[in-house]
Amino acid sequence: MTSLTLAFSPCPNDTFIFHALLHKLIDTGDYSFSTNIDDVEALNTAAFAGRYQVSKLSSGAYLRLRQKYELLDCGAAMGFGCGPLVVAAAGHKLSAASRIAVPGANTTALLLMKSWNPDLKNLVEERFDRILPGVQAGKYDAGLIIHEGRFIYQNYGCGKIIDLGDWWEGETGCPIPLGCLAIRKDADTVRNKEKVERMIRDSVLYARAHPEASRAFIRGHAPGASDEIIDAHIKLYVNDYSVSLGETGKKAFRVLEERCKKNL
Repeated sequence: MTSLTLAFSPCPNDTFIFHALLHKLIDTGDYSFSTNIDDVEALNTAAFAGRYQVSKLSSGAYLRLRQKYELLDCGAAMGFGCGPLVVAAAGHKLSAASRIAVPGANTTALLLMKSWNPDLKNLVEERFDRILPGVQAGKYDAGLIIHEGRFIYQNYGCGKIIDLGDWWEGETGCPIPLGCLAIRKDADTVRNKEKVERMIRDSVLYARAHPEASRAFIRGHAPGASDEIIDAHIKLYVNDYSVSLGETGKKAFRVLEERCKKNL
């Protein structure tokens, strides 16, 4: 039996993707997985210490971690119309002085925001799900929001300043590479790459073919999220790039590195 450590986020796209793998609804051969589920910025931080053998990462973090981790061809959160948003409290005009909550130093969202407007420097790191409540409470003037925040920011009295996905697509014509899966490069781990890719790809395909099979698992890691938000989240972040990056997806990573290299 080969046991690997696997880390991913509690967001519906990740729990949707990994449900079949973890519940052995696809062929896992002699592999087993010890899982850790945490906020993606916590996973980014853990990866700098090489803690997990297979991990979900922000694409921006992966670009800083290529000495330790190798990109997997499947499991990515990438596409069009799915970028992070910069939102602000009602009536606030964004400026260099604005106090902005951001979801982590190593997130792709922050990398994109810095590339869009390098003058925004009054930044405070905050867990992604506390950003909108913080803006609503007046703790922050604005927030950089990811995940399901794009569906609910109006409920917190916020207005959209910019959709960084739209900005990225207009600048590059590429899908936006938000998150990826990567495998640690040590010899005992990376030799499993092809088999791990096959299992994760099969898990994605199973999830897409049986969308209700994972519902209870997803709900267990997204308390309070409505079915409508869960469905919208999965539809936005799980797509053909989650099955395989392909040449278009690989190009998007190259473009991200080139355009954002001064902030890496």
